Amino acid sequence: MTPLNTLTSSPLAALLDHLFNEAAKTSPRAAVADISPAEQTRLMHSKTEYQEFYTRLKDQPLAVSRATGSLLYMLARSCNARTIVEFGTSFGISTLHLAAALRDNGGGKLITTEFEPSKVARAHENLTTAGLIDLVEIRHGDALQTLRYDLPETIDLVLLDGAKVLYPEILELVEKHLKPGALILADNADYSPYYLEIVRSPALGYMSIPFDEDVELSIRLG
Repeated sequence: MTPLNTLTSSPLAALLDHLFNEAAKTSPRAAVADISPAEQTRLMHSKTEYQEFYTRLKDQPLAVSRATGSLLYMLARSCNARTIVEFGTSFGISTLHLAAALRDNGGGKLITTEFEPSKVARAHENLTTAGLIDLVEIRHGDALQTLRYDLPETIDLVLLDGAKVLYPEILELVEKHLKPGALILADNADYSPYYLEIVRSPALGYMSIPFDEDVELSIRLG
């Protein structure tokens, strides 16, 4: 009997091919070309103005790579994840990988959050097309508020892929819910050096390694 793999089956496989091909044709740099590199860096690292920067990217998928998407699926399957939290939905490409893993694990719940309304709508459409929307709760708004309440008692896996400056704060919000052995994957983590200090410190309850140049994979110690 062939093992169940929603990720490589219809309708999700074709949808992901389409979304990755679409993402490859976009240019986030063009969307912020009128802002100097120094100002882009300032906005990205500002805890009060980061939304201005990401609003300019509202039409950009800002997708994880294919390799990172596959890694997310594999990690969620290998730890038999049933509860997942994602920071930064965008068009839902990473969300689709995680929800597929939940489906193949026998079910569960994925809470994801996104402040840009058009991206919430696009992600909902993609998850519906893939037949995975029943596993996902999309919370619209600032993650510092949307992830402050009604989280699962225990969380198996966390994906951080929103405003990099907020990674430490989002980790703090979910930390008390992380079960021993919970996995945390942070995309573009090099943009958040303080976050890296936290997860690379066994004294703070984490172990961590870089993966594929710009991804950090961490585990919550028991």
